[in-house]
Amino acid sequence: MPIRQLPSHLINQIAAGEVVERPASVVKELLENSLDAGASRVEIDIEQGGIKLIRIRDNGCGIPESEVALALSRHATSKISSLDDLEQVASLGFRGEALPSIASVSRMRLTSAAASGKSGYSVLVSGGQLPAPSPAPHPQGTTVEVRDLFYNIPARRRFLRTEKTEFGHLNKLVRRIVLSRFPVAFRLTHNGKPLFDLAAANDRPSQEQRVARICGTEFVEHALYVEHSLGDMRLWGWIARPTFSRSQPDMQHTYLNGRAVRDKTVTHAVKHAYRDVLFHGRYPACVLFLEIDPKAVDVNAHPAKHEVRFRDSRPVHDFVRRTVEAALAETRPTGSDAEFPASAPATASGLLPGHQHPYQQPIGLSPQQAEDRRGRYARRIGNDRFYESLATLKSSDVSHGEIPPLGYAVAQLHGIYILAENQDGLVIVDAHAAHERVTYEKLKASVAADGVQSRPLLIPIMINVAESEADLVEAHQDYFSGLGLEIGRTGLDTLMLRQIPMLIDDRNAEALLRDMLSDIVETGSSERLHAQQDEMLSTIACHGSVRANRQLTIAEMNALLREMETTDRADQCNHGRPTWSALTLKELDRLFSRGR
Repeated sequence: MPIRQLPSHLINQIAAGEVVERPASVVKELLENSLDAGASRVEIDIEQGGIKLIRIRDNGCGIPESEVALALSRHATSKISSLDDLEQVASLGFRGEALPSIASVSRMRLTSAAASGKSGYSVLVSGGQLPAPSPAPHPQGTTVEVRDLFYNIPARRRFLRTEKTEFGHLNKLVRRIVLSRFPVAFRLTHNGKPLFDLAAANDRPSQEQRVARICGTEFVEHALYVEHSLGDMRLWGWIARPTFSRSQPDMQHTYLNGRAVRDKTVTHAVKHAYRDVLFHGRYPACVLFLEIDPKAVDVNAHPAKHEVRFRDSRPVHDFVRRTVEAALAETRPTGSDAEFPASAPATASGLLPGHQHPYQQPIGLSPQQAEDRRGRYARRIGNDRFYESLATLKSSDVSHGEIPPLGYAVAQLHGIYILAENQDGLVIVDAHAAHERVTYEKLKASVAADGVQSRPLLIPIMINVAESEADLVEAHQDYFSGLGLEIGRTGLDTLMLRQIPMLIDDRNAEALLRDMLSDIVETGSSERLHAQQDEMLSTIACHGSVRANRQLTIAEMNALLREMETTDRADQCNHGRPTWSALTLKELDRLFSRGR
């Protein structure tokens, strides 16, 4: 066939194939237009999963009469005007393809009124045919109605799923966008039934209420708030404690400059930050907002703008990872700041005044009185070792009447669990899991202080790689040397590995290097070597920790509790299991029906 210019309606339908995949795609494009228009309230009405009707109404700046028809023409936009604008896109949509593409595969009515106009104007587009706008009453803002999606493309319509499935995709997308703009109020209805009507959230409590509405109250109850800035980068939002993990990454909401994105650099950084505190195969939950200079990111990498491309992904990856790691490091036992009154000091066991255990030594007794009392109770229960260990707990262990978060040990259950009493109630600690975390963190700190210790290989390993990977090694020699790896290039596509870190098994060295090169190509950095080293340290910590059925003295139990309170990530062991749990007095009273 001869070369010829395609008709405009066919061009729009081809563009619709990239932009309009299903009703959820239409909602995404229209919502982004509303937010870019400065709307403070957006109402979304859906019928039959969006196949029959999508109506989005906003109170944004509106469209003047002279621009209504232009807004429905191809590559017409108010968001960029030059190449410089394209290199630092700050809006959500800028291609100018969405409205004409949607109009080419549906019956679409656009009604809008600008603040400067005396009246609103409306235009009905069917199958891409664009009539002249006509006056229509409308408050400031814009309403877009999209009916009978794909009515003129039967092949595309047949690919749509059931109403329930399509609305599921649409609802999920709307909720992601709702989280991206807290100052905007949103309302969503389906088939006339209101699903949510959210007011603007301009402070932390109301923002957390919105997060709870979208992600569930349990997420917020287990969430840690994160906020950190470095240079022109800022990360803030909520990350779930490791105990609230998921079997799939379905609750990872990440936003870049207010845009919901699925970016491998950010998700990999978050996953790596959780590496020491999650079960294998589990995924963290988070709602994170990354703000960065628009010049440092290309948002034009995908027609639907789902993916972005960082100009230098390594500093972004490191910034996100370190910020989340620092927040998770604070997941250690914390308690109330309440103190005992001076007239009623705490006992050595940490029991509340008036609830003193008969087998504990109160502060203030003379050594002889304490010995006499210890002897009486020792004869009563026949357990001298118990009291000998109690004698080692001196009054100086109690810090001026303050009850530590984990309280003081009172007993050991079945050689596995430490039972302690704090100001709020009962604390139960898994001794092995807790000791494992404490030991592991000490080992990591020791390795970090001494630097990476390397050893030369008796027989260097020859590795064949792609030429581009060999170039990568040559360009990043300092990076690999800092990790304890000595790698030389012996040919166009050949590497020689001569030295590896002490804790790495040389049998896995070749596979490790190949995986590291893949990571660097993909994300700009690799943490595999550190991950393997940490795995070895974790194994050492596991084997070096107290085992089940080992009887601990009261002093040993209290020493472990104090270590937990000052150890990073002490809420979980190295494998992601919780190390302690608590029952408050109210929960215990409820358990035994007290006060009813």
